[in-house]
Amino acid sequence: MPRVARTFAPCTLEVELRTSRRVRIAYLFSRYPVVSQTFCDTEILALEKMGVELEIHSIYPPPTSFRHGHSTRMRAPIFYAPPSGILKMGEAAAKKDGRWPTKLIAEQERKYGPEYKIPLRARNALYLGDQFAARGITHFHVHFANRAAHTAVFVKAISGIPFSVSTHGQDFMTDLGNDDLLREICREAEFVANETEFSKGLVAGLCPDSVAKMVRVFNGMDLANFPAVVTTPVNPVPRILGIGRLIEFKGFQHLIPACAVLKSRGVALECEIVGEGPWRAHLQALMEEHALQGVVRLLGSLPQEEVFAKLQAADIFTLPCVVDKKGASDVFPTVILEAMASGKPVVSTRLAGVPEQIEHERTGLLVEPKNEVGLADALERLLGSAELRGQYGDAARKRIEAAFAVEQTVLPLKSLFDKVVPPSAAPERVASGFACLLGNWPGGDRVEAELRQLRTSFPSAPQYVLHASSAAAPDGAGETLRNLEFLPDAMVLEGEWQQERELARQMETWRVDLGQKLSSETFLRHARVALFLRSWLERDRVRHLHVLTASELLVAWMLRRLCGVGVSASIEEESTELPGSVLAKLARDFVGLRAPRRDIAWPRELAKGETSPFISVAKGKRGLPLDSDWLAKLADWSRAPA
Repeated sequence: MPRVARTFAPCTLEVELRTSRRVRIAYLFSRYPVVSQTFCDTEILALEKMGVELEIHSIYPPPTSFRHGHSTRMRAPIFYAPPSGILKMGEAAAKKDGRWPTKLIAEQERKYGPEYKIPLRARNALYLGDQFAARGITHFHVHFANRAAHTAVFVKAISGIPFSVSTHGQDFMTDLGNDDLLREICREAEFVANETEFSKGLVAGLCPDSVAKMVRVFNGMDLANFPAVVTTPVNPVPRILGIGRLIEFKGFQHLIPACAVLKSRGVALECEIVGEGPWRAHLQALMEEHALQGVVRLLGSLPQEEVFAKLQAADIFTLPCVVDKKGASDVFPTVILEAMASGKPVVSTRLAGVPEQIEHERTGLLVEPKNEVGLADALERLLGSAELRGQYGDAARKRIEAAFAVEQTVLPLKSLFDKVVPPSAAPERVASGFACLLGNWPGGDRVEAELRQLRTSFPSAPQYVLHASSAAAPDGAGETLRNLEFLPDAMVLEGEWQQERELARQMETWRVDLGQKLSSETFLRHARVALFLRSWLERDRVRHLHVLTASELLVAWMLRRLCGVGVSASIEEESTELPGSVLAKLARDFVGLRAPRRDIAWPRELAKGETSPFISVAKGKRGLPLDSDWLAKLADWSRAPA
C-alpha cells in the first residue's frame, strides 16, 4: 500500500537515558498533530530522549496548519494514510487476493452496528498493517480510546501486530460511545495506560476483566520549557489567564460572568483567554452582555512558546472546568500543569482528575463547577494578596518538580514498552539514486505504462504522487499501489511552509525568473509541494527525478534548486495550467525531455537558448513508451553527481 512520510529535522537533544535494548514503536493517532495535544508531544520527546525510536502514524490529516515550535525537535517521521479513494482501491485488491476480512467485518457489524463504519476501519487497518509490516514495526501504541483504538483492534486481528492504548477521559466517556467496544479494546490491548487515578477507576469499573493490565501514567512536564527561577510579573492591574479550546467543558462561559461579579465589586483586573473553538461567538456575546470588552480579551490560538510567555506574564491562572451537555469534561488538563510549572497559583474546579493536580489552599484553590460567585470569590482572594499568590505559585512549582516532571511520569510507560515490545529494526531503504513524480494517479494509459516500465527498470526507486484522481483503477492497481507514495493533505503542506518561513521567502523570490504569465496562486501552490518533497528526496538519496507529465515541471524545477537533483520529463502536447513560455523557461534546467513529436511549439523554443536539454521523441511502441536508449539515459543521470 502507498505511504506518505514527513521527516523532521534531526533532534539536537542529547540522549540522557538509554537501555541495553533499543525499543522501536509506532504511535497511532486519528489526527496528528492537534494543537491541544501537546502532552502527547512531550511524551514522545521524552521517550526519544530515553533512546526509544518512534514513528508517528495518522489516519487523517491535521485539522489546521498550526504547529508548535517543539515539533522541529522531534525525530519521529510522520506517516499519513492516503486519500479514501486510494484506500478503497486497496480494499478491492484485498478482495481479489483473499485478504479482505469478511468474517471479522460481519462480526463487528453485528456487535456494534453500521454507525461504527466497520468497512472503513477494515480499510484503514489493512493499510496500517501493511505499513507496519513493511517498516518492521512489532508494536504500536494508540493515544485515546477512540476510532483509532477501534482500528487497532482490526490491525491486530488482520496482521497479528499487538498494540497498547492510553485512555484520557472524553475519548472513552463520550467519543467512543460504546462500553462493550471499550471492553474489547482493553481486552485486546497489551496494556492500558490511564491518565489519572480518576480515569483509571472509571475504566476499571467499565472493564473489570482488564484491571490487571491497567496502570496510571500522568501527563508530564518538560521543565526545560519553564525557567527554574520564577519572577513576579509587574502588571499595573493583576492579570488572570485562561487557556483552552473555546468549548463548553472548559467553562469559560462561567469565567466571564465571574469577571463581571468582580467588576461590580470594584476589583481591578484584566483577563486573557488563549484558544480557539466553536464557542467564540457565545463568549464574545457574554463579554458584550456584561460590558467587559476592556476587561476580558479573547486572543485566539498561540504557538506553545507564546503560551509559555503568557503564563510567565500572568498573576493567576484559571480553568473553571465543567461537565458539558454530552457528559464530557476535562479529566487532567495539561495546561494546569503548565501553569503550575510557571509558578502560578491556579483556580479550578473539583472535577475529575483536577484535584490530583491542585492541592487546595496550598498550590491553588478549588471551587464547585458552574459556581460563578464561588469562582469570583476565589479569584478575588488571590487578586487581593500578592503574598498569597507568591506562596501558592512557589508550592505549585515544587509540586510539579516532585510529581510531574516528564522524566518521572513517563517511566511506567517506558517500563511497559521494555517488557512487551520485541526488538525490531527499521528497513534499509535501497537508494537507486532515481525517483519519479506524477501529478495524478490513476492516470492515463501512457502514464500507467511508463510507471510499469520504470518499476521494472528501477525496482527500488520511489514513485511519488501529488494527487489521487477520480479515474477508475487500472488493471493491476494492487501491485502499483504498493509502490506509490501519496503527498499528504494541504494542511500538512501549509504547516511545513509556515515552519520554514526563511526558506519559503527565498523560494518566493524565484517567481520573478518565470515571468508574469505564471499566476502567483499556481506558483505558491507548487512551491508548497516542492518544499515538502525536499525531505523525501533527501531521505531517499535521490540524484535524479523524472516527472511523467508537464504538470509537474514546475515542482521539479523548484526541487532542482532546493536539492540540486537532476531532472527530466515526459511531456504531453499541452499543459492545463502552465503557459508555454513558462514551460520553455523551466525546461532549460532539465537534462532531458521526451515529447510525443518534434513539432510541439514550446520545446522548439528551447533551441533558441545557449543550452538545451536532450530531447527524444516517443516512438510509440505499444505498451512500452520508454525505449532502451531513454532508460539508459535515466540510469546514467541517476548515477551521476547531481
